[in-house]
Amino acid sequence: MSELVTGEAVALELRPARLPSRALAVLLDLAAAVAVYIAVTIGLVAATASLDEAARTALSIAVFVLVLVGGPIVVETLSHGRSLGKLACGLRVVRDDGGPIRFRHALVRGLIGVIEILMTLGVVACIASLVSARGRRLGDVFAGTLVVRERVPAGQAGFVPPPPPWLAGRFTGLDLSAVPDGLWLAVRQYLTRMRQLDPAVGWSMAERLAADLAERTGTPVPPGVPPAAYLAAVLQERQAREARRAFGSGTAGGGQSGAAGLAGVAAFPVPPAEHPPAQYPSAPHPAGPAAEVPPDVRPPVPPAVPGAVPPADVPGDRPSTGFVPPA
Repeated sequence: MSELVTGEAVALELRPARLPSRALAVLLDLAAAVAVYIAVTIGLVAATASLDEAARTALSIAVFVLVLVGGPIVVETLSHGRSLGKLACGLRVVRDDGGPIRFRHALVRGLIGVIEILMTLGVVACIASLVSARGRRLGDVFAGTLVVRERVPAGQAGFVPPPPPWLAGRFTGLDLSAVPDGLWLAVRQYLTRMRQLDPAVGWSMAERLAADLAERTGTPVPPGVPPAAYLAAVLQERQAREARRAFGSGTAGGGQSGAAGLAGVAAFPVPPAEHPPAQYPSAPHPAGPAAEVPPDVRPPVPPAVPGAVPPADVPGDRPSTGFVPPA
């Protein structure tokens, strides 16, 4: 099975749909559209029997355009890329970065689909899908979309670790409109594969991605926050906004309550049993002897009392999450 691979040789868990499944989905969609067109035409003929021939011809053309062209556009927009045929075949149309499509994506796909599917009987679409490495037809290329398989075994899906709890709701006011889709895709792919990278290489990649993200948003990375945790927190905020916009759930205020109300919708699920808790890498220490801590910054150690039970750790402002701030 093929995967989406970036220039960093990192695989994305979205699996592009191939020609057989896509062709079956298109046939099912066309069958449903033709059935609706025939039913509407029969009713229209009975309702416009008193009109002249020119008026009936104009109405027939309008019904053809609305049902066979406008219908798929409306269905894909309202269902977020899941038409009747794609639902039956387990497919979905998404953006290149994996997000839900909008009206403009469905419009471009539908208009170009008239030429490469309806007018050429699907020959152009089949050739384009065979030539494309990801099975995309011309409508997908111009719309910036991709048809993927939703039914992927759970063990093969990539796990995006959630940010630490003390970062929840910290970036609700961040302006994410200037961040391109390619940068979001790179951030997501890094988070899913960061435990497989060398610590020094992973840290440098996280710093570079965090710097690019901070430059696009106009807000620097907060001091003391590891770059990987910063990336996870901002990506979760973006996914929460996309989910609220696409599915209409959650509150408009966002924040921690909005992220908590979107459980199961955003792309940050609770880690399953086979995934260990997220451990974001800390700054790699240089080789050599460990640096001595000056005596004036060492915390005072209270004298031991014989027979006393050691006190439990008292949590500070930030609870222990396993996230080590950079040295």
